[in-house]
Amino acid sequence: MRDQKIGAVMTTEVVRAECGTPFKTVARLLSEHRVSGLPVVDDEEHVIGVVSETDLMFHQAATPLAYELPPRFRVAQVLPRARRRTAKARARTADGLMTAPAVSVRAEDTVVEAARTMVQHRVNRLPVIDEEDRLVGIVTRHDLLRVFLRPDAEIRESVIHEVLERGLWLVPGSIDVTVTEGVVTLQGQVERRSETEIAVAMTRKTDGVVDVVNRLTHRFDDSRSDLGTSVPHGAANDWPR
Repeated sequence: MRDQKIGAVMTTEVVRAECGTPFKTVARLLSEHRVSGLPVVDDEEHVIGVVSETDLMFHQAATPLAYELPPRFRVAQVLPRARRRTAKARARTADGLMTAPAVSVRAEDTVVEAARTMVQHRVNRLPVIDEEDRLVGIVTRHDLLRVFLRPDAEIRESVIHEVLERGLWLVPGSIDVTVTEGVVTLQGQVERRSETEIAVAMTRKTDGVVDVVNRLTHRFDDSRSDLGTSVPHGAANDWPR
């Protein structure tokens, strides 16, 4: 499967901060460029962290109200998470404000891999780094969602050629493929049950696919065979490991 790579959707002109960038400059960069976070780089452009609007908010959150009494000592205040928040609240430069290490991706990673990373780490943006961990771009949730703007006709062609013909080595036209608003319907008959499962799984991985309606049938059920499930030769290189 030729899944779309991060290098095709990332932004290469990246607004960034350096370790010594002052608090107010970081705030100004976020405001002027209308972004919610910046990668922080060292002198050699290595990404060492990310500073976000949330990191700056710790400073305001830690400022007591005029009528508020000083807080009493609490055990929670000595926990690592509380200490980090306190340090951020007192920080004056990007290296103290940032969250480190940075969660990042590489240009050759797929859009699907980047989306999983964002969800897993609950972040809205990912710095893109090269083989030497230097900043080459940035990708946001908005960039990843653009894949769903892919036309239905283009999705259909990809499923036919990449999944059915190249992946499963099926005869052209043997399976009917329709796509409506990103929802792919597969209809027809294949030789084995395992081929239906692979076809559906690979179709789901195709860029722009919202869902898959499986109306495939099979001639025999190889899931109960003593020989186990046999993966077609063409699918071996594309199947996720």
